[in-house]
Amino acid sequence: MSGVWLFKNGVVRLVENESNQGYMQKRKVLVHVSTDEVITSYSVLAKKLASLGWERYYDDPDLLQFHKSSTIHLISLPTDFCRFKSMHMFDIVVKNKNVFEVRDIIMM
Repeated sequence: MSGVWLFKNGVVRLVENESNQGYMQKRKVLVHVSTDEVITSYSVLAKKLASLGWERYYDDPDLLQFHKSSTIHLISLPTDFCRFKSMHMFDIVVKNKNVFEVRDIIMM
């Protein structure tokens, strides 16, 4: 039996095919692997990146940018966390292997 267990209004039921359910949506989140912490803001992300040697660049006021001096990599993010999308998350994952991962969560 595959699917997702859904708890709603005190009732638990198995939803066989979640893609056909209009009220359920998948959302991607960035997770710090060692702490299993979901990144919920840029301040949390900045602390994690700083501990890995990433430094903040202040050259462009329209972007939040980080650079690691030992590499040529640059992480560029929109200044508004609401515009932080999966492509930005995957960019962080690729440049920090085994430190971050992108996961799907189910929203109602």
